[in-house]
Amino acid sequence: MSDGLVRLLDGNMFVVSEETGDIDASPTIPTGFFSFDTRFLSKWILSINGQRVNALTVEEVEYFESRFVVVPILPNPLLDVGVSAIRDRSIGGSFNERLTVINHQPEPVDLRIRIDVESDFADLFEIKDVRNKRGRYYFRIDGGCLRLGYQREAFCRETLVSSSAPARVDERGLTYHVRLGPHGQWFTDLHVRALGLGGRDLRESLEGRPGRTTEQIRQDLADRLAEAPSLTCDSPTLAMTYRRSLADLAALHFAPLIAGTHAIPAAGLPWFMAIFGRDSILTSIQALPFAPDLAATTLRMLAVRQGSVLDDFREEEPGKILHEMRYGETTAFEEQPHAPYFGSADATPLYVILLDEYERWTGDGALVRSLERSARAALHWIDEYGDIMGDGYVWYQRRNELNGLENQCWKDSWDSISFRDGRLPSLPRATCELQGYAYDAKIRGARLAREFWHDPAYADRLEQQAADLKQRFNRDFWVCDGEYYALALDGDGRQVDALSSNIGHLLWSGIVDESRAGKIAEHLLGPQLFSGWGVRTLAQGQGRYNPIGYHVGTVWPFDNSFIAWGLRRYGFHQEAGHIAEGIIDAAEHFDGRLPEAFGGYERTLTRYPVLYPTACSPQAWSTGTPLLLLRTMLGMEPRGEHLVTRPAVPPSMGRIELLHIPGRWGRAGALGRAHPK
Repeated sequence: MSDGLVRLLDGNMFVVSEETGDIDASPTIPTGFFSFDTRFLSKWILSINGQRVNALTVEEVEYFESRFVVVPILPNPLLDVGVSAIRDRSIGGSFNERLTVINHQPEPVDLRIRIDVESDFADLFEIKDVRNKRGRYYFRIDGGCLRLGYQREAFCRETLVSSSAPARVDERGLTYHVRLGPHGQWFTDLHVRALGLGGRDLRESLEGRPGRTTEQIRQDLADRLAEAPSLTCDSPTLAMTYRRSLADLAALHFAPLIAGTHAIPAAGLPWFMAIFGRDSILTSIQALPFAPDLAATTLRMLAVRQGSVLDDFREEEPGKILHEMRYGETTAFEEQPHAPYFGSADATPLYVILLDEYERWTGDGALVRSLERSARAALHWIDEYGDIMGDGYVWYQRRNELNGLENQCWKDSWDSISFRDGRLPSLPRATCELQGYAYDAKIRGARLAREFWHDPAYADRLEQQAADLKQRFNRDFWVCDGEYYALALDGDGRQVDALSSNIGHLLWSGIVDESRAGKIAEHLLGPQLFSGWGVRTLAQGQGRYNPIGYHVGTVWPFDNSFIAWGLRRYGFHQEAGHIAEGIIDAAEHFDGRLPEAFGGYERTLTRYPVLYPTACSPQAWSTGTPLLLLRTMLGMEPRGEHLVTRPAVPPSMGRIELLHIPGRWGRAGALGRAHPK
């Protein structure tokens, strides 16, 4: 299933083009060559003898390289094609393209080959309107290279285009006059570099090192695949999706300066190729048995940037974990608050959850001890700043009224939190899953305090707070006439009574009373929420339900992976496997790369998952989804143990065996194994 765009990426450097390889920037879709939230190419168009090209085929070799075979658009489509071109493209350190033009005729041909080039230097936040830039544009021709630039005070970005073959260079591109002999070939290697102030490589400035070469990226991918647990299974779709997930985790490799020599996953291409606290934490949880280094780096990096002061513009508070960090022009001039921005209420308790889960899998007590101060600060934030209303719940209400997020849970679009009849609730809001995360963070924080920080009194206090929260939550959030938990409480303390997927997150947090878990499972797999492909974000029949609404009816793979994990925790093995089956079936239609979201249409109605129009792909926590589903289906537990209860593998998937390698978890052996009867 294709949207007609081709993507190459390496961390937060990426290219999005048409299937011809051309880039012609759209006012709504972020096509172009981007690095650190700035578009360095807004036009990159090939023409031969004045004719643009048509695509014959495009092949994604890997996430960082692709091949386009194109021909000039002919005035008469019945004429034989006399000339074709191959565009071998890669990304790594720079945007690279080898252009090969082939003459298929028995006589020589004279060609005018042209690459039109433009750079609008749009910030990602400006994609829909770059007409009001406040700086100045300039260009220079230096030694046969085209240098396009933009400067606003000390903020400077430059695009440097070079070619291995001699070209006539002007401010709008490069032209080659080529005579090709009979069946002859001509090629040139084109390089496009993203530069910052002083003409310095942007990655070197902001990551402290030059970008990786294509060869280094290829080797890093090979190493990651070799180090990952080995999957043997009967399902070709599961095998394809597993390999794709490991590769996409490598593709989203982002190594900002504060991360040292390691990397964390960027959130998603194209809109969110940046550090996101919530996304990095949840992806790290999903990937723990497969890539524990992501969790360690995420924990360290988020600790470095943890909130320490009160700042209304950035919504920073002491102990709070950041939401998002950007590097573009609008952030540099404080037109956006993302340097960093702290507008999420869930990243902070999730930080403690990840720290505990990481230690359970790795036994790395040293990291737990080194991050004690950060974890304690996060736990303190839950009570001191998260509890706006003073009633023991975690609430949110933006303090940045200009451009802060209105909803600061994972469903952070403006209309995602609503009553059953579609009305929007008053602020502040306390969504149900925030309370589950806070409960889980306190339980896990107590274990860390008792076993690693040698503070049993603090552990006892956290456990008592968690018990009180669980009792209070099960009283105040339970919707009696629907027998499910409310989506939220509003500022007046009323239940926001829409039926939503958020109730599934309560299961993996453990805050649900055992007596009520069965009803929650019934709702999650019932016709209002379950589409056949997965659990919808909002149930059919709710006032704002829309199968292609961002958070009001679509299916989010990551959401489903945590729901399945929670169902398994409460003993609903068959239900967990049913969700896993639907999501893996959907992955087949996306060539193994699960998108950020897809339509919530009934499976029997469309017979295939409907792509959400602007879904990120790849997206970090969608990439992590198959990994957590594997862990759930096989009943995998930390440190090589696995459950002896019956597996949650649906019969359609047959045999699944996951073996870890020596050295990562100790001796080689099964992380999980399930065989059909």
